[in-house]
Order: sequence, then C-alpha cells, then structure tokens
Amino acid sequence: MRYLPLLAMAITLGSCSKQKATLEYPAAPADSTTYEVFGMTVDDRYRPLENDTAEATLRWVEAENRLTQDYLSKIPFRNAIHKRLDTLNRYERHGIPWRGEDGKFYFSANDGKHNQAIVYRADSLGAEPEVFLDPNKLSDDGTVALTGLFQSHGGKYTAYTISRSGSDWTEIYVMDTATGELLPDHIEWAKFTGAAWQGDGFYYSAYARPEAGKEFSNANEYHKVYYHKLGTPQSADVVAYENTAEPLHFHQAVVADDESAIAILAGGQGFGESLKVKDLRLSNGKWVTIEPSQDFTNSIVDIVDGKIYLFTSAGAPRNRFVMVDPAKPAREQWTEIIPEDPDGGVLTSVQPAGKDRFIAVFDRDASNHAYVYTTAGKLVEEVKLPTYGTVGFSSSRATDDVFYAFSSFVYPSAIYSYDLATGKSELYKATEIKGFNPEDYVTEQVFYTSADGTKVPMFIVRHKDTAKDGNNPVYLYGYGGFNVTLNPSFSPNRLFWLENGGIYAQANLRGGAEYGEAWHEAGTKQKKLNVFNDFIAAAEYMANEGWTKPELLTIEGGSNGGLLVGACVNMRPDLFKVAIPRVGVMDMMRYHLFTIGWNWASDYGTADDSAEMASYLLGYSPLHNISNDGTPYPAIMVTTADHDDRVVPAHSFKYAAALQAADTGDAPKLIRIDSKAGHGAGKPVAKVVDEYTDIYSFIFHNLGRTPETAE
Repeated sequence: MRYLPLLAMAITLGSCSKQKATLEYPAAPADSTTYEVFGMTVDDRYRPLENDTAEATLRWVEAENRLTQDYLSKIPFRNAIHKRLDTLNRYERHGIPWRGEDGKFYFSANDGKHNQAIVYRADSLGAEPEVFLDPNKLSDDGTVALTGLFQSHGGKYTAYTISRSGSDWTEIYVMDTATGELLPDHIEWAKFTGAAWQGDGFYYSAYARPEAGKEFSNANEYHKVYYHKLGTPQSADVVAYENTAEPLHFHQAVVADDESAIAILAGGQGFGESLKVKDLRLSNGKWVTIEPSQDFTNSIVDIVDGKIYLFTSAGAPRNRFVMVDPAKPAREQWTEIIPEDPDGGVLTSVQPAGKDRFIAVFDRDASNHAYVYTTAGKLVEEVKLPTYGTVGFSSSRATDDVFYAFSSFVYPSAIYSYDLATGKSELYKATEIKGFNPEDYVTEQVFYTSADGTKVPMFIVRHKDTAKDGNNPVYLYGYGGFNVTLNPSFSPNRLFWLENGGIYAQANLRGGAEYGEAWHEAGTKQKKLNVFNDFIAAAEYMANEGWTKPELLTIEGGSNGGLLVGACVNMRPDLFKVAIPRVGVMDMMRYHLFTIGWNWASDYGTADDSAEMASYLLGYSPLHNISNDGTPYPAIMVTTADHDDRVVPAHSFKYAAALQAADTGDAPKLIRIDSKAGHGAGKPVAKVVDEYTDIYSFIFHNLGRTPETAE
C-alpha cells in the first residue's frame, strides 16, 4: 500500500513546470486556497473549479473538451468502434409486463431505433398494444427520461416522473389514464420521490426551490413530504410530513392500496431507514413509530388490513421479512415470516404474488436465487434460473399474473411468465443481439485472497478459447460501497470488449452487500482501505493466474467506483495501463458540502468528525494523493457531466486539473465532460454509444491494440 506523508499534502497537487507529457493541457482556474483541518493544512488550489457556472470554469471546460476530442479524433478506429457499438445497442428489448390499476397490461419496449423505451398497454396479453407514453416525444434529443409511473387506486389517473438531462431533480405530470389527456397539474423541484396516491391527490417529496445558478451544486436540506390535490397549483400543496430538527433526512411516503394507512420512511444519516405509520381512517390519527433509528434497512412490501409487511435488517444483518401490527410496534412483537438465511444467503427483496404467496430473492455469492413462499412463510419451491445472473419480478396481491426478467453477463434480458399454481416458467419474450453468439463465451466465479487474508469473489467472463498466456486485455470493474451488490448483469457495450479478445472481470469488493451488513461494514469509514486492497488483489490475481499483465490491464468504476479507481491508481500506478474513473468522488475532504454528499457520511465519515477520521480521508483522497515525483501513471480518462447533481462535476474537475499539473509521466490524463447529462441514469442510447466509443477508443489506443471488429 502506498501512502504520501500528510505533511507533504500541500505539494502533492503538483506543478506545471514539471509536466513532461507531450499534451498541452489547459491552465486550470486556481488560487492559493488552503484550509486547516484538525491542525493539518490542506491544499485546495483548484477551489475555483467548484463554481461550475463561473466564466473561468466554463472556458476551462470548453478547452478540456476540445483537447480530449482532438486526441480522440486522431485514433484511426474510433469511427469503426462507434459503428459497431451503435449496432450492438440498437437491439429490440422488452420490459417486464405488469397489470395496471385499470386492469390492462403495461410494458416498456424499444425497437432499437429510439433513445428511450416507450410504454405500451394492451387489453390482454397478446392483444395489439397501443402507445401509452412515449418519452422520446418529451425532448428533441432524448435527454428527458421517464423515471416512474404511478397509477391512482382504481386507475383513473396516472402520475409520471421525469428527469431532464440526467439530473436528480424530478418533475411530476398527471394524465387521464383512459384518454391519455395531460392534466394541468405539474410539480417542479421534487427529488428522490414517486407519487403515492390517496383520494384525488398524491404525496410526493421535495426540497425548496434552489438558488438560481446553484441548482446542481448547493447542498440539499429539509426534504419534506407534500400532498398535492388534483386541479390545484403546486403553491397550494400542503406539507404532510417534515422534520425541522433533521435537515439532512430524506422522507418517502407509502400509502396502502386500500388507502387505510400512510407510512413515512426516513433515511440519510444511518445505513437504513426509520419508519412511522399513521391510520388514515382516523380523523385524529397519530404517527406510530415502528423503527426509530436509521441503523437498519427497512422497506415496506405491503400494507394489508392495517398490518405492515416489512423487509428489514433489524435483528438480521442479512435481512428478514416480518409482519408488524402498529398496535404492537415493539420489535419483539414483530411476526417473522421469512427468517434470516441460516446458510449465509442475503435476502434482497420480497414481493406479494397473488392472494397467498410471496416471492423472495436471495443473493448467494453475489448471484440471484428466487423462491416462492406462502403468506405464513412456508417455502413452496425455488424458481429455477438458467445460470449466474440477476432476476426481477412483476407481481402483485391483486392478481396471479407473475412475470420475471433474467439476465447475465452475455445474456440480455429474457422475459418469462411464471405459473403460481404449477411452478412452471415459460419463455415470454426472448432478446437477440445480431452478430453475437453468447454460447461462445463462458462465465466463471473465482475466490481470490485480499491483503488481510479475506476471500473475495469475482466473476470472469471470456471467450471459451481464451488461453492463459498473459497476453489478454482485461477490463476490471468494481464498486465496493453503500450496500450495493454487483450481480451478473448485461451490457451491450461489454460485448464489444469480449468479442475483441478482452476478458471482463467484476470483483465483489467489501463495502457492498454481497454477504450482508458485516461485508458492508468491513469497507466503510476507517476500513475503506479494505476496498482498495480488495481491488488491487483482484488485479494481481488476474496477472498471477496468467490471464493478463499490467501492460494490458484496464480498471473502471463509477461514482463510488470512480473513487475506487482514483485511489487505486495512486496506491499502485504500476499495476494498471489504463484507468477510467467515471463521475467519481475525488475530494474526500469536502464531498459532504455539495448537494446530497452529506448522505454518504455513513460510509465514508467526514473530515469534520475527528482528527483521526480527517487524517484517514486525507490519506487516500484521490485528489490529494497524486504523485509528483515522476512516477509513471496509467493513461487516465476522467468522465463527468454538466448536470450531475449526485456527484458534482467539481470532483472530477479538480482531480483532472491536479493530474494534468503533476509529474506522472507521459501517458495522457484527459477529462471528458458530457453536456445535458447527469450521473448516468436515463441517458439516451445515442449518448451512451458516444461515451463508450470514446472510452474504448482511449483504452484500445493506449493498450496498443486495434479491435478486430472495428477494422
């Protein structure tokens, strides 16, 4: 493990005079800003880049994009990569059907020609569908994404949520379900919300209107639940729930299908959610606290006859499923339906299926397994899945219709119908990628040893004829945080790497939820270095086993995974040839000061917590540990976007500026700054293709390889 002394932090950001790279990097806006944290001086010379709307920042962004595009435009196979990726992405795909509140069947689909999937509906399965909502018509360039559909009880109205340019800010519109007529109701500046219907209106969550010019950077505080009555302006909406004593809490409303109760889940300061419920049938109903802390994961599966069916980690670090009577809310009075798995599996979801069944999904070594239970918790049977993969179900208490989608690394989502009575699955919709045969590839799972002796699982995907000759390009991906499990999943862009002789490796690092809360906690706060050591050990395993060598190893990660990549490059620059840190958290000393960054303190801790925590963060913060002594770094392309209000672009801006100013060898250090895009969700197909074209062009060029399918 490689550390720079804390006393040297003021000079580790580098000096332009020592830059030996042949590229001429733009001069970044900078000043002499430093600040003190528990007696430590922190150099923050690129503080001006935190102002993403300042003229100097905008000029720098323009110059950086000009440099990056000029570099990429000279790569001879870039256009061919774009052509192949566009073909791989333009395949016909279908979402899981679901039965709407109006009794009709709904599903999303994309024929491969659109940026966003279209929502269709039909009177019955197999009947001719009609377009219900086409998000492609909400913008000219596909940058408005549909993020949710919420039908009123009985189905008369449908509220839908949208995101513009990838932002977390949400707008809500309402339409007449039968006619598709758009109603005048329009909600702005909502965030992290759906629409929970009660009567002739719905509950939603929002912040106050942000300051002009700071919509995508200022900290978000005081998340409130509002009630909107149809036909009235947003200004007339009533605050249904708030907690003025806790400005850094999120609040989400859940309403029972029979509108008998409302529940409020609050998160933001722990690893989970607190829970309160109120009986809506009583004119003076009071809030009843089911779980006061945010120490446990809580998710409402159903509310029936006033009883709360709850997915929870309370009393079960690998989760369990319980029933709670609000009249007896104490935890010892909860009725356990599906207990914590005694064999080490992690319960990841539960949902009702028909009047007397639940479907539960468990993770076992990071792969999904599905089971059917009675409402009393008796196991009925396992739903057999084809291989390592990810499954998602569509079911409800109101109908026996059950569908599920299954996908894996080289298998795009296939839709199956499932018969609750017989337990039989039947293929409903298959997906085919023209020109790609999944049978040519194999997926295996290995368990390698990290620095402290911990066994860590990793999936390896490769062509079946790949030899262990040390000459294979490897694309190593990781995340390692926030209780997120990396299950086997499908990406058409990954196929390009595989069909050109590459190996894809996905490491299930500590910090995730692969083995429950203990696995998560082992990668948090002052144990965060475990995550980086796990990732480095994964790279070493791929080389030691003969699959590759450092000269052919690429690492990539996004968001918390971008932090992972930045930290590991600083720790072991000799181990990687190319690094792609995407929308990463790069300034660990100030991350909590922007938008919802404070929400990540449960995983990271903050520099305000204590001298020990501040010292630990400063010791690995990617921005503050860049070498400046001539140590060769890999080729690095940072990616971010102008509307990313999850991890603000300032992280990537400051990190890229520091990289370019430091003496880290001649390999390029570029930044790609997308426009009209955010943290990643809802990105139109055209932008996805453009982004991966640039990523693969950069990777292959710096590996010294020409992709065969792009010749």
